[in-house]
Amino acid sequence: MLPYMISPAALRCRLVGISLFALFCSFAVAQRTVTDAEVRQVHRSTLLIDTHNDVTSETVEGLDIGKPHAGRTDISKMREGGIGAMFFAVYVDAEYVDGNRSAHRALDMIDTVRHDIIDRYPRDFMLARTADDIEAAHKQGKIAALMGIEGGHAIEDSLRLLRQYYELGVRYMTLTHMNTNNWADASGDLDDPSVKRHNGLTDFGKDVVREMNRLGMMVDISHVADKTFWDVLEVSRAPVFASHSSCRSISSFFRNMTDEMIVALAKKGGVIQINFLCAFVSQKSEDVSGPQRTELLRRMREIRAAYPNDPARRDKEIAALWGNLDEGVPRATLADVVANIDHVVKIAGVDAVGIGPDYDGTGCAPEGIDDMSKFPALTRALLEKGYSAEDIRKIYGGNTLRVMRAVEKTSARR
Repeated sequence: MLPYMISPAALRCRLVGISLFALFCSFAVAQRTVTDAEVRQVHRSTLLIDTHNDVTSETVEGLDIGKPHAGRTDISKMREGGIGAMFFAVYVDAEYVDGNRSAHRALDMIDTVRHDIIDRYPRDFMLARTADDIEAAHKQGKIAALMGIEGGHAIEDSLRLLRQYYELGVRYMTLTHMNTNNWADASGDLDDPSVKRHNGLTDFGKDVVREMNRLGMMVDISHVADKTFWDVLEVSRAPVFASHSSCRSISSFFRNMTDEMIVALAKKGGVIQINFLCAFVSQKSEDVSGPQRTELLRRMREIRAAYPNDPARRDKEIAALWGNLDEGVPRATLADVVANIDHVVKIAGVDAVGIGPDYDGTGCAPEGIDDMSKFPALTRALLEKGYSAEDIRKIYGGNTLRVMRAVEKTSARR
């Protein structure tokens, strides 16, 4: 027998040993014990900041956030989930562009945050304008309430309006929604998703970004076209962020970010806040949801054309369409959310990722983390995945506070 040859018996012994060792290792990893006490301790140590929540579209219509309800956001769910701060969406639908009603709607949405949420429940909420305010509210046991405009058409092409929104407490603006406005291309335009009118930002759009830097308002690139993103990254002197987006390499949803974009965002100090909705985090969900969404947008265009002078009928018909969205869509899971977080960490580092679930926006939410109360389950899943308490504190809020402070500092230099 040659010196380097192994007898069949010896080989069998070695293979058995290797197999047992591999089995032991896989068992050890799979069975990593995370106790309830550890989950509670780590979760309580975080300042959990949700950067995008759409319950405001309901409170402006009369929903009482202080009463438990079937939706995903109310005070009891927020408290159970350990929410420390919330950016409430000042969402202005594209329909308000008609007749120059966008500013009126934005003011209504700002009022619902300040009046129907903060003023109505002062023991639970405190208006926050800065990163320091968020920490101060947390020390008082209150939820910091902040505002982010969703849809740059809300400024009606006026830097004066932008400045007024800042004075009222708005601390970020999503440059577009599902509509290309007069100065920035959207990722998917309701009228024609294939059309990009400006090839990114216009000169005025660049002025908007510069003025947001000067004010100390965060620039949000969720919803914008890829070219718009690259223009923003070039123009902005401060870090920018995506308030509610996920990873396009995991789900091809058109609003998600490519790896190249995520890495570039991180290099500028920015953060991608993971959107939890099913089609954002799971390709299986998107494979079914995508065609449904395409058909929905087609029908919306038809309804707008059919009822140009009957807004009540138009809105009723469109609302019915949204009510059927995501029927039969396979639900994503908590593991899908973790996979998106994990992917960002692997390609761009733990400083590049945060939380922007888009609850009460629309559609399907993942099993295991389908409302605000379920965040401890995410803490457990991250611990089981091997994330440290410090990692989780960064993901849950530390990274967002860092971006806010950088934006505030950029403003203070002027």
